Amino acid sequence: MTDLTLYHNPRCSKSRGALELLEQRGLAPTIVRYLETPPDAATLKALLGKLGIAPRQLLRSGEDEYKALDLGNLVLTDAQLIDAMVQHPKLIERPILIAGDKAVIGRPPEKVLEILP
Repeated sequence: MTDLTLYHNPRCSKSRGALELLEQRGLAPTIVRYLETPPDAATLKALLGKLGIAPRQLLRSGEDEYKALDLGNLVLTDAQLIDAMVQHPKLIERPILIAGDKAVIGRPPEKVLEILP
């Protein structure tokens, strides 16, 4: 079976829900508590590639940091947005499940089931 990795925030109900769905299927993903061990820029770029989305689509626009850093400014480059997520991992949308060369944002949590082998 493909290795599974879940970018997880245990304080987030959606993240807990995604983990529960996986566990109910007998799956035990590697858990990355990304607020404690934030991904670096290279890891985020690889993750974005697996998700097939632009950095802006991975941002949590409701966070205070989003507003404080003016991340809604369309002049900002992808590199600047990635750097903001590296410096402020709270800005990263969650949960994210990686299965091989695919990844999905678990919103709603049931979306994680879409990429299971």
